This record gives sequence, structure tokens and C-alpha cells, in this order.
Amino acid sequence: MRRVYTAATLPEAHLILQQLESAGINARVFNENAQGAIGELPVTDTWPDVCIVQNHQFLAAQAVIERYEARSEVDLLCNSCGEISPGSFEVCWQCSAILSTQV
Repeated sequence: MRRVYTAATLPEAHLILQQLESAGINARVFNENAQGAIGELPVTDTWPDVCIVQNHQFLAAQAVIERYEARSEVDLLCNSCGEISPGSFEVCWQCSAILSTQV
């Protein structure tokens, strides 16, 4: 196991986990329940970690994470329904079409 990402929130950790698994990378989230120890442990020690199971997938995992971190915060226009979605979305929240055009 090798840590590839430390998330500020549990939902963000699971988003990274889902993206890694979509890329065929077996990963796990650790420290899911550690936030109950805030006050006894430093806050950053309770943040969830995303770890890959197979060390040889480290470079592929880094590429997935770099794409996640490079996501534009510019709103995206859906070509299918015309709805505007946040730049961090991959699919339209309204119709589930793939987003690609920036507004």
C-alpha cells in the first residue's frame, strides 16, 4: 500500500477513490472515522488518506490525481441541454451528458 492523496474531507477522498478505480487502479480510503479524534489529534492527522493497493500503479495514480487537481473552476455549458454546471463536474448534473465546452 502506498498513500497517493490526503483529502481535506471524506467526500473528496471518495471522489479520488472513485476516479482511481475508474482508471483501473485498486485503492482504499483510510482514516474514514478519525475525525472523531479532532481535539486529541491535530486536525491534519485526521484527514482521510487515499492509498493504492499495488505500488507499481503509483505513476498512473499520480496522473489521475493531477487531472483532478488541474480541474478548471470555470463553469461548463452542456451541449445537450444547455445547462451550466461547475467546472469540477465531468457530466451535466441535469442530463448526465459529458461536459467539455467552457462558458
